Amino acid sequence: MRKATSALLLSTACVLSACGSEPVLSDVPTTPTPTSSAASNAADETSEAETTEAEAPEDVRARAAAKLMPPALNYEDARAKLDAGVGGLFIPSWADPELLSDGPRGINALRDEVGRDFEVSIDFEGGRVQRFSEILGDYPSPQAMAEGHTPEEVEQMATEIGHSLRAHGVTVDFAPVLDVDGGGLEVVGDRAFSTDPEAAGDYGAAFARGLQAAGIKAVFKHFPGHGRASGDTHLGEAVTPPLEELSGHEFVPFHTALPQAPEAALMMGHLVVPGLGEEPASLNPRAYQLAREELGFHGTIYTDDLGGMASISENFSVSEAVAAALAAGADMPLWSTDDDIDAVIDAAAEVVAQQDTD
Repeated sequence: MRKATSALLLSTACVLSACGSEPVLSDVPTTPTPTSSAASNAADETSEAETTEAEAPEDVRARAAAKLMPPALNYEDARAKLDAGVGGLFIPSWADPELLSDGPRGINALRDEVGRDFEVSIDFEGGRVQRFSEILGDYPSPQAMAEGHTPEEVEQMATEIGHSLRAHGVTVDFAPVLDVDGGGLEVVGDRAFSTDPEAAGDYGAAFARGLQAAGIKAVFKHFPGHGRASGDTHLGEAVTPPLEELSGHEFVPFHTALPQAPEAALMMGHLVVPGLGEEPASLNPRAYQLAREELGFHGTIYTDDLGGMASISENFSVSEAVAAALAAGADMPLWSTDDDIDAVIDAAAEVVAQQDTD
């Protein structure tokens, strides 16, 4: 993986700097420039262009910040990150529960105070992955939902979840899981709706529709599929079966679910796919291209956590990972660790500036 890491850092550096040679400067004329009206107008236009160019970095930085979803640890932390211009906040399990309260230190109060729109996301799948269930409610695991209920009943259950999330200020749920259980991985297990790819897709779509009915954005995860990976991306590198094997298994739930819930977003996992290169999918341009072309998906793609999972953090700082993810094609990178938000925005702004020139 070290070899792949070096290559990815070099690739990202090339994106940021264009890996080109030094520009050749034109000869500067030594004769006086005419002072005609046309020349004066041209000078004014040049001055205006220089002023616009001088202002551009702040605009670029603002647009870069708007693409980011850092963690909100408490009210003050959330406010500071919103003041820095971020477009979303992620509520990790160790956040101050008051963020989900109706009081003056809750997300709803913060939204009124800030006076602009921003996303607030959380992991709430049901079962063992449902953050702050003492506040938001307690629901069965996806596996139990599918075993004991029809898709229509699961849709209704997800609507209840969605109303609870919305009432507490959340707008994005990183659910449902479309991974197909079958690889014996504890990290998947009962978080998956089924060992049958089509059933997993049908139940996932029902869950997504239920969330959307309550005004919550659903996010299908973890593309390209974690169910048969070699390990847990929380703990280190995890490799999927070869690319040619994924279309008949891992991709099936996504193909099944997306037409039934076309407004849902997608989460890109940190999985290495043989046949796509040695980079984790979340930092791999070919993985984003695969999602767009294989799935025909044109919505928002979030990354999985770029700070709290060893598959990324063992080789990249958050700033490096965010920059690499944006350069690869992510719409909104997210992370759960408490990192310097200004440093991350600076790294993101370099990528956005380069993309402006491409």
